[in-house]
Amino acid sequence: MVGVATKVLSTVNAPYGADLSAHQLAAKISDPASVNADDASVFAFFSEVSEELQKQFIAFMGIDEGRVRSVAAQFAVKAGYPLPLSA
Repeated sequence: MVGVATKVLSTVNAPYGADLSAHQLAAKISDPASVNADDASVFAFFSEVSEELQKQFIAFMGIDEGRVRSVAAQFAVKAGYPLPLSA
């Protein structure tokens, strides 16, 4: 499952010059403060990582999926279009 984290982090970190660890990203995708901060890495997770890979990462990191879906839904409202986990 380490491959899951590597795939996610390469998608989320590289385009934005970020250097988040898997644990840092896990905390951010489940924190509503990421929405208010317009966190590009979190938005990239929700918009650029495939839904299946998002779900694998959430399970691998042991994150509450309901909290993640809530953050995704808030980002979807800001973006103006649905995101895979926003429903």
